Amino acid sequence: MFNRKETTISRTAPFEGLTGVYAIDPVHSTIGFSIRHAMITDVRGRFTAFEGLLKLDGLHPARSEAYLSVQTGSVDTGFQERDAHITGPDFLDSATFPLMSFRSIGIVDAGDDRFRLLGYLRIKDIELPLHIDLECGGASRDVHGQNRVGFEGTATLNRSDWGLGWNTALATGGVLVSDKVQLVLGVSAVQLVQTEAA
Repeated sequence: MFNRKETTISRTAPFEGLTGVYAIDPVHSTIGFSIRHAMITDVRGRFTAFEGLLKLDGLHPARSEAYLSVQTGSVDTGFQERDAHITGPDFLDSATFPLMSFRSIGIVDAGDDRFRLLGYLRIKDIELPLHIDLECGGASRDVHGQNRVGFEGTATLNRSDWGLGWNTALATGGVLVSDKVQLVLGVSAVQLVQTEAA
């Protein structure tokens, strides 16, 4: 259920006010993706089971860190047969590799509340660099007294680089599934109290 009343902290406030450790709230966050199908349209989906931590250093944003773990079997594209194919051996093989993960190694301030998160994405025991373009959506204190921070992010990857190379040719030319995948992230994270953060 959405919180109807929030006390907003000004987005113009210094970033040092955001310093702390935050847990990603899966109820109010989205880890989504889209991919071209049959050369003519985009199929969209999301992962429904994930967890992560943000360690924000508002005074020195470049020292901030992000960690994300996603259950590969939690794919939801709205079509059960397609979900079974994606989580099966041709793609994510969730029975053998139940988790994929992202860990940051740095962050670059791009100005206007925008950042580029530098890190590594691990899928099927293959770990490769991935850059995520982020925009800070602001911060607030919700009706439960919890401090929240929000980010929107996008990234593009070639799935074959991570061993997800299955495809089939179309009679009209081209292939059934594009190699390029667009990731779309909507993150709401809750600040942990000191004992939880430890």
